[in-house]
Amino acid sequence: MLARHERAIIDIGEHYVRQSYRTRTRIVGPNGPQDLSVQIEHDHGNKMPMREVHLSRAETWPQQHLHAIRSAYGNAPWFIHYIDDIEAVLLAPHDRLIDLNMATLRLGLQWLGLTPAITVEDAYVEHDPATYLDLRSALHPKKPLPPDLDTGASYAQVFEQRHGFVPGCSVVDLVMNLGPEARGWLLRA
Repeated sequence: MLARHERAIIDIGEHYVRQSYRTRTRIVGPNGPQDLSVQIEHDHGNKMPMREVHLSRAETWPQQHLHAIRSAYGNAPWFIHYIDDIEAVLLAPHDRLIDLNMATLRLGLQWLGLTPAITVEDAYVEHDPATYLDLRSALHPKKPLPPDLDTGASYAQVFEQRHGFVPGCSVVDLVMNLGPEARGWLLRA
């Protein structure tokens, strides 16, 4: 979506939503689609503002994510160009979920050469359909993409012969498979 927009608002005052893309991302590995979930401390349900959600460092999820990414994309054409960036973000000492999410957002934008103006709002942002497109609840791993967001476009994936094209994957999947062509693909899709 950010490939087609000049600015975005990140609402860290919104309530944390369990089992959402706020704590997970999808890749495609040898066994098919795989969701990588970030572990958080004290899940207080959907009542906690995003700015207060802290990452759990008691778990080894960063190492598990790196292992899964290496297994999924070790043979991808652009693996060697991106894995060090991914490792740096995952192993950095982020305290809050929003800090990790912002670091991954910045990395994805850097890879894609996109420069939208990003505004971080600390207080909950009321939805105003005349002003902006609100995607806070539109994208969820357990729901299909809304028709206006699903272009149906595909690209070659590492395990496509085994699983077919798997839509809805992370920018990691896109850049590992397309490299510098990822931006052009997004703009055309």
